[in-house]
Amino acid sequence: MRRVFRIRTFTRWMRGSGLTDSALSIAVSEMADGLIDADLGGHVFKKRVALPGRGKRGGARTIVAAKLPDRWFFLFGFEKNERTNIDNDELRMLREIAGELLGFNDRKLAEAIANNEIVEVLDESNKT
Repeated sequence: MRRVFRIRTFTRWMRGSGLTDSALSIAVSEMADGLIDADLGGHVFKKRVALPGRGKRGGARTIVAAKLPDRWFFLFGFEKNERTNIDNDELRMLREIAGELLGFNDRKLAEAIANNEIVEVLDESNKT
C-alpha cells in the first residue's frame, strides 16, 4: 500500500506556494512509474511539480524521500524563481532526515502524525 506524507516544514511552504495534495499524489504516481528528475542518493529524489497556472516548467521543485514503492515523504520545496537547487549541506541534512523517516515503523508513523510532525496525503487514486 502506497503511503505519502509531508513533513511540517514542507506543509508550511506548500500552503504559501499554492501546491495541492492532488499535485503531490500525481508526482508520486509519476515517480513510481520512473519519472524522477534526479536521484540525489540516500533514497532522496528531486521532482518537479506543477503549480496552479504555471505548470511544471515554471513551477516548483520538491525533494522527496522514498522507500520504493510504498513510502514517500515530501521534505523540502522551492519555486524555480526562488533558487536553482539545494546545496551540499542541505542535501546532507535531507539525507539524514530521509534515513530517519524511512526507518519509522507503523507505531512511529502514527506518533508523528498524532504530534503533527507529518501529515498523510490522501492518494486521490485510492478514493472510492
